[in-house]
Amino acid sequence: MTSADLVLPPTDRQTPTAALLPPPETQPLDAALADMQALVERHGYVVALYPASIPVAHQRRLHTVRSVLESDRIALLKLDLPPLGVAVLVRQLRQLSVCDFSPGVVASAARLLAHYIYAGALLNSVTKLDRVPVSLKTHAKSWVPGSQFAVLAHPNPQLVKIGGGELAGPEFGTRLMVAKGQVQSDWVTAVLAPAWRVQGIQESPLPADSPRWWGTAKMIEFAAFLPDTSVLYQLVSSVRRETCTWCGIELIGDRCGFCSAPLAPPENRSLPAGVLNHGTPMRHGS
Repeated sequence: MTSADLVLPPTDRQTPTAALLPPPETQPLDAALADMQALVERHGYVVALYPASIPVAHQRRLHTVRSVLESDRIALLKLDLPPLGVAVLVRQLRQLSVCDFSPGVVASAARLLAHYIYAGALLNSVTKLDRVPVSLKTHAKSWVPGSQFAVLAHPNPQLVKIGGGELAGPEFGTRLMVAKGQVQSDWVTAVLAPAWRVQGIQESPLPADSPRWWGTAKMIEFAAFLPDTSVLYQLVSSVRRETCTWCGIELIGDRCGFCSAPLAPPENRSLPAGVLNHGTPMRHGS
């Protein structure tokens, strides 16, 4: 992980913590290479997740490290989620890392699990919000004193004025993670949580990058997620496993988490010796 404030406390004694991959201004390249090499030697594989919003120099450092080490055991996964959503997904993969999944399945599970994270925020202003489409009319309303807005950035962008609409939430059991910024309001816990029928509420410090991501520090960030390792395990287990035709690692879904190669169409995949294809369609995971 690229920031310590995106590493949430473990859910149980089995959930491991995460190693940090500092930005280039705080760690020389030689040290970054040595740290990554040590991680690969200790664990066999490294699944490195980073927010799409981190500086370009930091992203370039991660790719440089993998390139210099010439290792096919390092997965670099860019997460296009708000900061609190990133933290939630990182912890979910930490939970899965101690299950009997291969590194390739854990890495490719990130795209699957992201679909089940509902990440948003309560904002006092949307004038600087550029992550979610905002109409000119809504921008004008944000100048009215006392206005507040509920925004869902993922999985389906939504924006409503408090008192003028509701956010469509998950239709499955979730827990709600809440991180408070510089605003006093109980809307998230008193209104949103009951409307989404969440099974519990957890609080977390606001990630350092959240005010920049949302365009204001006067906000409360939230993320609804699947909390139980058993449910995550069942979800990932239900998806058909494939073998990457490029690097040979196991995966789920339609893209390899390690080399980013898309899953080859069925007609282009090689069959084991002695197996005949009688035209039976292949079932794909999502």
